Amino acid sequence: MAIIGAHALLYTSEPEAVRNIFRDVFGWHHVDDGDGWLIFALPPAELGVHPSEGPTFDSGIRHQLTLMCDDIGATVEELRGKGVEVRGEPENEGFGISTTLVLPGGLDIMLYEPRHRTAI
Repeated sequence: MAIIGAHALLYTSEPEAVRNIFRDVFGWHHVDDGDGWLIFALPPAELGVHPSEGPTFDSGIRHQLTLMCDDIGATVEELRGKGVEVRGEPENEGFGISTTLVLPGGLDIMLYEPRHRTAI
């Protein structure tokens, strides 16, 4: 058996708008699987496995996609300049400095500059 990759899914009431952000703002490579159904190549990724306890789990979150950057201040400034809504200012969470990207259709994604060792 060979695991060849991972495929993440995001659910939103505004898929076209979110696809446009990934394509036009983030500039991610993609393929069109037909009828504008874009499949995006993700940047290098890592996977953390967390316990089912604590404030994140207690709030109802069971799986989470987060985006990592190497300079959160510059990244937030650039994204805001391109029209992406960023909720509040980055905060030190211990594991890294984080904020939330608010994407169309009620899709919140954490953006963070890691302060922990990374696997990538």
